[in-house]
Parts: sequence; structure tokens; C-alpha cells
Amino acid sequence: MTDYTPSTYGDRIAGRYDHWFGDIDVEAVVERLAELAGTGPALELGMGTGRVALPLIARGVTVHGIDASAEMVAAMRLKPGGSSIPVHLGDFAEVGVEGRFRLVYVVFNTFFALLTQESQLRCFANVAARLAPAGVFVIEAFVPDPGRFDRDQRTAVQRIEGDQVVLEVAVHDRALQTVDARFVVLSRAGVEQYPLKIRYAWPSELDLMARLAGLRLVHRWAGWRREPFTSASTVHVSVYERVRS
Repeated sequence: MTDYTPSTYGDRIAGRYDHWFGDIDVEAVVERLAELAGTGPALELGMGTGRVALPLIARGVTVHGIDASAEMVAAMRLKPGGSSIPVHLGDFAEVGVEGRFRLVYVVFNTFFALLTQESQLRCFANVAARLAPAGVFVIEAFVPDPGRFDRDQRTAVQRIEGDQVVLEVAVHDRALQTVDARFVVLSRAGVEQYPLKIRYAWPSELDLMARLAGLRLVHRWAGWRREPFTSASTVHVSVYERVRS
């Protein structure tokens, strides 16, 4: 689709997002983020429906957010406590907020919603400018696996529920490191499509972006419970801090 914008994915999928992608280890995520935030405040990039921010606030951390999708933010506002979170509506690559933060974080592959290397680099630089002196930037993302695609294509069943089937249909561009995907819902009511585009980056590429922004890797785990990161890991939680002179 040619009219895809930073808000498209969230605006289309907001009503289904928590149901489809709510099965995460929230306790482990919030425990680690609260530890890293210390006295705060924290900033979430791509806050979405608040499934991480709200329990983090319940732990006593002050959280601000950025999201491109008004529909996702509206879904968060309907939840208990969601109406009081300061949220900037816009492209999170710009980190268009005031102040300094002890923790800036982006979870569940959301960093890859930035569709060019240039926008990802810009995000790192803007995050670095918003970090408090002892602040950290945390990214949770998958480790790329081009082998998931057959001739740079993929079709997979995501779920079967009642009288509906949810398919993932994707095209992979290995030169640009992009995936253009659709979640396709087939039901008695007809066919619905939810578009998703990403630009993935390898962990080593993220580390280089960090260095160019004046940050350095201090931790890399294979999960939120500090599992060791190895060559077999499929996801990573990476923690960056300012380079100290």
C-alpha cells in the first residue's frame, strides 16, 4: 500500500491489539524496567495501548509516552489510569518531548516500525539527547531470521478462533531489510486486512547506531529475566548508556 504512514498499523489494529498480542510476561518486563528506571521518570516510545506503561506506573514509576496512533492512545485512555498519562502524539523517531529521562524504552519489536536506517539512527540520536546523565535506553526486539521466508515470502496461520482464521502474509526485501506484511482475517463476515511494515536491524547494527549517537551497550539479555544471550537467541533486550569520557 502506498498510503502507509507511521500511524497506519496502530490505527487499524488498535481494537484487536491486546487480544492478539497481550500474551507477554508483563511481570518480568515491568520488574526489569522499574529496576532500570530507578527514581525515574521514564519515557516509552510507541506506547500503544499502555500494556507496559500502566503496570509500570503502578510500580511507582512516572511514565510519559509517544505514539503515532490516535486510536492506540484512545484504547489506552479507556483503561483504569490511562487518562492521566502524558502522551505526545507523533513519530517517535523525533522523541518530541521536553525533559530528561532516567529510562527510555521501546518494547516488542516496535523500534522496527521506523522504516529506514536513517530514521532509526535519528531515533538513537534524539533519545541520547533526552537521557539523564545516568539514563539508559532499552530496546526489546527479535533477532532477524531471513530463513523464515521461502523465496522472500511467508504465509502462516497465526490463530484459529471460532469461525475465523487469522493469517500472516508477508514479503521480505533482504536488501532493504524490510518486511511488508498483512494480518488477514477470514470469517463469515468477510475478509479484513491489517497492514504492518517493518525495517529490522541486527543487534550489531543497533550497537553501531548507538555508538554513533554517543551511547554504548552495557547489557544484552535473551529476555526480561536476564537470560544469557547466545547465538541461539531469537530475541534480545539491549541496554545502552551514555559513553563516559
